[in-house]
Amino acid sequence: MEVKNKYVTINDYINGTPMESDFSICEETISLSSGEDNMINVMVVKNLYISVIDGSGVGRVVESAHPDFKTGDLVTGRLHWGEYTVIKGVGVEFDYDTILIKRLELDPLGFPLSYYAGSILGSSGLTAYGGFFKVCQPKKGDKVFVSAAAGSVGILVGQYAKLFGCFVVGCAGTKQKVDLLKEKLGFDDAFNYKEEIDLNSTLHRYFPNGIDIYFDNVGGEMLEAAIENMNIFGRVAVCGVISEYTDKTKGPKPDMIAVIYKRIRIEGFLSVDFKDIYQEFISTTVHHLQTGKMQAIEDISYGVEGIPTAFVDLFRGNNVGKKVVRIAED
Repeated sequence: MEVKNKYVTINDYINGTPMESDFSICEETISLSSGEDNMINVMVVKNLYISVIDGSGVGRVVESAHPDFKTGDLVTGRLHWGEYTVIKGVGVEFDYDTILIKRLELDPLGFPLSYYAGSILGSSGLTAYGGFFKVCQPKKGDKVFVSAAAGSVGILVGQYAKLFGCFVVGCAGTKQKVDLLKEKLGFDDAFNYKEEIDLNSTLHRYFPNGIDIYFDNVGGEMLEAAIENMNIFGRVAVCGVISEYTDKTKGPKPDMIAVIYKRIRIEGFLSVDFKDIYQEFISTTVHHLQTGKMQAIEDISYGVEGIPTAFVDLFRGNNVGKKVVRIAED
């Protein structure tokens, strides 16, 4: 088999905020001969949907020399930024040192394939579910603050928290996003952090009796302000630090004295930490989707050429919900 593959490369090490000019679109020829000895366990996947951050995606096997996969299988896992992915050996564990590819068994209601490309039924969903329920250990009635609440993970954390019986406030960077959180997704309240001068006072206004759980996607000043407003035995789940990804300078840090005296637990995590609750996450989330209690908010771009802008837009705050690129029709 031989196919033309269009793919994205990085021109050089990116120092600071990425721009479209940091990337190039290239083309190569991919060939796979199943009969060759060095092609054992190799397969070629046609990419259908790609998540730009972790490379999670959904594709269809177009050629396989792997005993567990046949041509035509739908698969999900980490795929390349391109039209095709050549997979040489398949990992079977949730481990960043291996390529995890598994056959995708579609549900009878036919959720969109994009849901499995790092979206609500993929890595973002598992991150939100595990981060909230396992790291935060919520109790009904807890007061929950979610930063970057209109992002791929925050938008799900808030919904899980509301369904569990918590009071939830989120922050975002535009009026459109704030309105979405309050009017469509059921957040108790939300605010535009760009319109606030003193985040400490802002959080005290929304949480006059303190914060029990802070799901942190931002870091920096927001984390510092949240710590000041945390209750005794508060929990902080550190999922991301978008304020620091492109800024190497040391920004504001939380008051560690407050952490000690309030006995605040701060914990970082990755989605791979939750492999033991994967089936619980899937069954719970599918039920919420089927009953209309949860919504998947996706921001979809199109084609390999759209990948660089889709990636850069994440740092500009232009996405609403999960950013997914549709590479091809199935």
